[in-house]
Amino acid sequence: MLQLTLHSKLVLNTGNVIPVLGLGVWQIPQGFKTEQAVTWALEAGYRHFDTAKLYLNEASMGKAIRESKIPREEIFVTTKLWTTDAFNVDIAFETSAKKIGLEYIDLYLIHWPIPLLSSHTWKKLESLLEQKLVRSIGVCNYTLTQLDELLKDCNTPPAVNQIEFNPFNYEKELLDYCQQKGIVVEAYSPLTRGIHLDNENITKIAMQHKKTPAQIMLRWALQKGVVVIPKSSNKDRIIENADVFDFELPLDEMRRIDAVSHF
Repeated sequence: MLQLTLHSKLVLNTGNVIPVLGLGVWQIPQGFKTEQAVTWALEAGYRHFDTAKLYLNEASMGKAIRESKIPREEIFVTTKLWTTDAFNVDIAFETSAKKIGLEYIDLYLIHWPIPLLSSHTWKKLESLLEQKLVRSIGVCNYTLTQLDELLKDCNTPPAVNQIEFNPFNYEKELLDYCQQKGIVVEAYSPLTRGIHLDNENITKIAMQHKKTPAQIMLRWALQKGVVVIPKSSNKDRIIENADVFDFELPLDEMRRIDAVSHF
């Protein structure tokens, strides 16, 4: 396995690269709370940030990045199109981009599958890509079947499928499909929103490595070739979530974690 570091990146099908660790800002209030979380993450070495129109904190995230004075090219920024904007993609993207206030957006995602409109909406995202208004485009929460349908009728395949992905929501078939098609899987809720941090099997593995259960879950996903974007507004946890690059889970432990949802 290639050595993973805090600065590791995966190559997207557009030729751009995405850092394997990012900070998600879902449910962090706009304003000071989001700015503070992003600033702490930048100080801890994060260079990847994920927001959305729906989160109402695009402007706060953008402000913290701008005020950090870190060169723009070192930072990867994602935002998302909400379903109600399926017929107004250009306006929705422009609004989000203005709120974030950076020179460009690295990744623009369809936040949720839009029945009967996926093909239409995707062509609008392809147009944004062709105009070089965004560097890569992708989807969220797409199933294998939905991806298969989209791939039959697109000029540019999605660079990313952002899904809920953790040991308790491990869709191996979907992961394998995406990787075969050159689509990077990005994990939201990689820590199960804290619900399973006391799992006995993961806790035992964590004790063996002198790590926390959260760090074990993140490391497991990273070793699956997945990008992780744990959400936190707590400084200590933001730092803890980045401290997952000084150990490796052996194959037997990976398999034990693969099976935790079946115990």
